[in-house]
Amino acid sequence: MKSQNSNMLLAFLTLLGVIAIVALLGFFLLRKGPEVIQGQAEVTEYRVSSKVPGRILEYRVKEGQQIHAGDTLALLEAPDVQAKLEQARAAEAAAQAQNEKALKGARQEQIQAAYEMWQKAKAGLTIAEKSYQRVRNLYQQGVMTAQKLDEVTAQRDAAKATEQAAKAQYDMARNGAEREDKAAAAALVQRAKGAVAEVESYIQETFLIAQTDGEVSEIFPKTGELVGTGAPIMNIAITDDLWVTFNVREDLLKGLTMGTETSAYIPALDRHIRIKVNYMKDLGTYAAWKATKTTGQFDLKTFEVRAVPLEPAEGLRAGMSVILDK
Repeated sequence: MKSQNSNMLLAFLTLLGVIAIVALLGFFLLRKGPEVIQGQAEVTEYRVSSKVPGRILEYRVKEGQQIHAGDTLALLEAPDVQAKLEQARAAEAAAQAQNEKALKGARQEQIQAAYEMWQKAKAGLTIAEKSYQRVRNLYQQGVMTAQKLDEVTAQRDAAKATEQAAKAQYDMARNGAEREDKAAAAALVQRAKGAVAEVESYIQETFLIAQTDGEVSEIFPKTGELVGTGAPIMNIAITDDLWVTFNVREDLLKGLTMGTETSAYIPALDRHIRIKVNYMKDLGTYAAWKATKTTGQFDLKTFEVRAVPLEPAEGLRAGMSVILDK
């Protein structure tokens, strides 16, 4: 009986020992460790697109290739724009011809014909004037009636008006188009030139040119595919404009303010770099949050924190993990 009690006591003590060991292990292994703030590297990108629809004729670059500002990235084929260019040039040529005609005025043959008509009208006026003088003298002598004087007077006035009209026609032919007509013709030329320049600018859009130095990160359509106006054709990463971004719960923001300089670890490069915080913004109610007190419902919002490297980080690429040193 005594032996049985001793065994039970030993078993009980053994169980208590096992429980104590498990509790200690759980305390040390499962206790909350230090918070790790992990983010990633990001880079500014811009999309390359065209103002005109067309077909991808040729790519001059490949994904991952380093490029420089002014490099030709791709060529588009846009035959409809070429046709519009021909139409615009034809309209410009027609407007130019009209302008030259307005500046040059009437042809020499037209000027000569107007001059001859004026001389004929002058001769008729001379005869009418002489007839008027004869009849007027005879009327004053009482030989000619007043009716005859009135008739030759009307004939003289009509001949004078005809001579003046012929002179005006000759002057107009000799002087050319009116100032307003010349200005209108010149304006038509300028409008036609503007139309040509507009279409030529569309032609330039078929050559996709790099705006900055960078790296081709992604190409979307394949050679031969049609693309619409403004459709993205490729992404260019501006590798010189690189930063790191973290999503930080507000209870971990201590020591992180605008302008703060700190250190961060890059696992892929196995090195630390110095960074400077230059952007902070809350992510809104849709972002991750945590209640620190069950009864108080005190929510912790999440902030986006961005920082820029203070030193050259050779090898750092967009997407690499960055761990903030605390």
